[in-house]
Amino acid sequence: MSRRRPPVRRRRALPRTLSGGVVALFVAMTLVSGWAVWSYRGPGPTARSGSVTHMVLTRGSGAGQIATALRAAGVIRSRTLFLLAARLVSGHPSLKAGEYEFPSGVSMARVLADIQAGRVVRRFVAVPEGWTSDMAVEAVRAQPVLTGQVATPPEGSILPDSYQVEPGEDRAAVVARMRAARDALLAQLWAGRANDLPLNTPEQAVTLASLVEKETGLPAERPRIAAVFENRLRAGMKLESDPTVIYGVSKGRPLGRGITLRELLTATPYNTYRIIGLPPTPIANPGRAALAAVLNPPKSAELFFVADGTGGHVFASTYAEHQANVARWRGIERAKAGK
Repeated sequence: MSRRRPPVRRRRALPRTLSGGVVALFVAMTLVSGWAVWSYRGPGPTARSGSVTHMVLTRGSGAGQIATALRAAGVIRSRTLFLLAARLVSGHPSLKAGEYEFPSGVSMARVLADIQAGRVVRRFVAVPEGWTSDMAVEAVRAQPVLTGQVATPPEGSILPDSYQVEPGEDRAAVVARMRAARDALLAQLWAGRANDLPLNTPEQAVTLASLVEKETGLPAERPRIAAVFENRLRAGMKLESDPTVIYGVSKGRPLGRGITLRELLTATPYNTYRIIGLPPTPIANPGRAALAAVLNPPKSAELFFVADGTGGHVFASTYAEHQANVARWRGIERAKAGK
């Protein structure tokens, strides 16, 4: 007696339309994914003008506002993709405001990375050592990204340095930072000053440091020149500093020539060939090294110095030595004039 085999159940084939739809969906998803990756990693739009697109992303802007601004400026092609990428890359759109420059054709990935890292354009106002306050304020006024008006502060009240500024920052606030930096440094150096200085106030130290700053461009000479000036103050001698004469004539602007005999003999409050002691105010804004040299000068008996013809100075403790040094300098001047 034979047994019947149970019937074999055959799986029903998917309808051709459904199978085709799955394939089409897979292809579409692949194409969309490829487009998204290419749009994110590949070259971005060409800059509309020049080689970069300059943008300022204002403080307080949300991710959506930043994405809209980037799309409107032609830096990215898709606002939606940018926001999605910002969330996927960092978990949340941590985008930093500031001033940016995006090269033409930069990828969205690089744009996002720069904004998340805060790779902003850094702009500075540089105040070299020895500049007057007028010159420093002119540099602040000339920085086009700053706003507002600013008055010239007292001479010597600014610390020479390079100061980073932000677009839209007030000019008066920038100068206030420069003054605060000088006040903080001066307080620190004054607290650690030598005990036997012929200076009664921090402002007197700034005034003397401004003379030291203008007398030499060689950092190694500043302490030595500071010691000479302080020795002369103790002895009641005139400081006889050429830069003070220039300040009395032009408020510190370069004369473009040598000092005339008439200018040396003209009495001004700043002409230390005519007055005894310090001038009434600083003649420039001294830097850290000049301030430090004045407040902690080396021990020295030197009272004189004169140019040596190489950009530096030669020093002397006696008038006779000084006269010999001056004679050598005059010879150098004559030799240069004869060439």
